[in-house]
Amino acid sequence: MKRFNSLSLQQKLWLAISAFLVLAVLLLYTVAVYIYENIYISHVEQRLLQEGMNIAEKYDGGTLTDSFRNTVSFINDISDTEIVLVNNPRELSACLPFEVDHHSVISEAERQQLLAGKTVTKKGYEQTFDRQIVGIIIPLLDEHRLMGILYLYVPLASIEDVLERIQTFVMIGGSLFLFITVFVGRKIAMHFTKPLQHMQQAAYRVSQGDFSVHVDVETEDEIGQLAKAFNQMAHALAKEDERKKEFLANVSHELRTPLSYVKGYSEALLDGVVKDEEQQKKYMKLIHREASRMQRLVRDLLDLAQLEGTYPLVRTPFSIAQLIEETMEKYEPLLQEKRIHLSLDVDHDLVVDGDPDRIEQVLQNLLDNALRYTPSGGNMSLCTVNKHPMCELVISDSGQGMSKQDIERLGERFFRTDRSRSREHGGTGLGIAIVKQIVKLHGGSIRFESEQGKGTTVYVQLPLYDES
Repeated sequence: MKRFNSLSLQQKLWLAISAFLVLAVLLLYTVAVYIYENIYISHVEQRLLQEGMNIAEKYDGGTLTDSFRNTVSFINDISDTEIVLVNNPRELSACLPFEVDHHSVISEAERQQLLAGKTVTKKGYEQTFDRQIVGIIIPLLDEHRLMGILYLYVPLASIEDVLERIQTFVMIGGSLFLFITVFVGRKIAMHFTKPLQHMQQAAYRVSQGDFSVHVDVETEDEIGQLAKAFNQMAHALAKEDERKKEFLANVSHELRTPLSYVKGYSEALLDGVVKDEEQQKKYMKLIHREASRMQRLVRDLLDLAQLEGTYPLVRTPFSIAQLIEETMEKYEPLLQEKRIHLSLDVDHDLVVDGDPDRIEQVLQNLLDNALRYTPSGGNMSLCTVNKHPMCELVISDSGQGMSKQDIERLGERFFRTDRSRSREHGGTGLGIAIVKQIVKLHGGSIRFESEQGKGTTVYVQLPLYDES
């Protein structure tokens, strides 16, 4: 078994095809022998029995008459069956169509069986006729006296010749078929294994970090579909590798700026370069601001990593309207400070099935963005819509808006529509990625509509609680 497992797929296919062919030839030969022994021979026996019984019906009892002998002789001449009429040895030892010693035709046990009115079947070699036969012996009884026997037989020499020809055909035809099948099977095996070998080589290159590999798709069958799936996987891995490198570069960039500020300002304070107390406080505030930025960045990174893992949601039915109202209370000072007009329209009958803490995090991230990009004196609106079995939360602002290209990239880590403004206002570039992951874990959806200079609208759908 270990040796078989060590064979290549191509060799296994050849072995399977060869084994199948040998089994097919053996099955064909077995069927031929079965037909010969169980169907043809049985048919011959039935025919001989029927023919013998028809002749025996012409016997009227008593001594075998010349008329009966002539009838048997006539039937023997016109039939392809050899028919021998043997007299009772006590009366006559002659038979038709040639002399046969009755003692060599039947044994004593067979004689007793014939006296009982039963027929005797003969199959195989008969020394009396010196040939292979299938025969039927029918008794000619006069009350309880055996007056003679009818021996009907068919030589098997011709049948064996047919079987021998079948054997020859099977051997020659099987050998030819084996050669053709091996040749065709090799082509088929190469057809199936060649792309698999290419994929094996490509998979090795992918394992070494080369994601630029491509497998040619030459068919539309399962192998072709596998090649397509492999190419898609390699492309996805290449994109993921690029995102990973971009992610590391972005993390390095995001940390490098605040770290350089912290290091520079702290060194200035330690070296005594800054003497003025007000200037020192300013530097301390800058250090605190940059440290806070790094803290938010690390927090968001850990949060996102947790959400992309196997984070368990604490799902419970809750009123989405109440959660929105409680969350908006935190933003009242900011709204008043920027003189932003808020339109709030929520349905208190909507009960969402989800984790209220995580949904609140979604609200805060979306509201932070809306407030960040809405100018002073602008407008914001927030409403809920019943779209059973989902609840749709709609947040709109009159901010600067985004281009279609920016909308498509929303949710990418560290992506900002305006990097300088986002850094100025303290964004980490991970908020939307976190929002999308939370909504996805709830089985909901999120989409953005925006136009530059005309604001942005966010549509979030969350599952409603099903009381049934």
